[in-house]
Amino acid sequence: MNFDYQRVPVADGVSLNVAVAGSGSPVVLLHGFPQTHLMWRHVAADLAADHTVLCPDLRGYGDSDKPADDGETYSKRTMAADVVALARAFGHEKFALAGHDRGALVAIRAGLDHPDHVSHLAILDVLPTLDMWDVLHGVSASVAFHLYLMAQPPGLPEQLISGAPDAFFSYFLDQWGADPEAIPADIRARYLEASRNAVPSIVADYRASAGIDVEHDRADREAGNQLKMPTTVVQQDWGVALGYDAVALWRAWAPDLVHETVHSGHFMAETSPGSVTKSLRDLLAR
Repeated sequence: MNFDYQRVPVADGVSLNVAVAGSGSPVVLLHGFPQTHLMWRHVAADLAADHTVLCPDLRGYGDSDKPADDGETYSKRTMAADVVALARAFGHEKFALAGHDRGALVAIRAGLDHPDHVSHLAILDVLPTLDMWDVLHGVSASVAFHLYLMAQPPGLPEQLISGAPDAFFSYFLDQWGADPEAIPADIRARYLEASRNAVPSIVADYRASAGIDVEHDRADREAGNQLKMPTTVVQQDWGVALGYDAVALWRAWAPDLVHETVHSGHFMAETSPGSVTKSLRDLLAR
């Protein structure tokens, strides 16, 4: 399956790089860290056999625009609005949405803010921002050291990461992957180049998750807002690792929930694309 590439304006001064293929009901796939839309290369090609598939680079990542941060520029609310605008640019007012890692946080926010636009929601290996901070305690929080580093005020995190960007981003590709061969050398090189060229915006994305994103999640929890669309969560067994009930946590947000635990590592769409594709197709059939 050959994908066409376009740059699509989604907000004032912000365009996203997006790969498009297929025809049929639309599915938008959002990538994680430290990756680009290329993480979906296997899953997207399969889905494009009978769906219109849109794979953008998130704002601040890959070949999409990287505007300077004003405190809200990289909030998941702003980034979710990008996704709705992107789908609308292709004529789709309603679409299925799947996100991995950082893209999953954007997808969650899109589901909460734009329930009339998101028909089905898939979340890969992440927790809602508010819960993510709540379950990290003591030495177990060391697995998420990068969250704390990039939560610091502007200046130091960017300087430290920019001092050795390939070492920093390679660490996550090495530590989080279950199968090194799932990310071949040419794809890995593109991930590292893209991340190296986006340090300020990547940090801004993470910094938002220690501030404004928490405020938005807390407001939704207090208001009783939930993800009303059919939702599938696929994740590693973080509940056992960090001591929480994963299904109960997710069901509080998503009543129409299918929760799947897998052992294919964090980069599951690359390590086990057939399994991820099946989960997405099962979701779309609900």
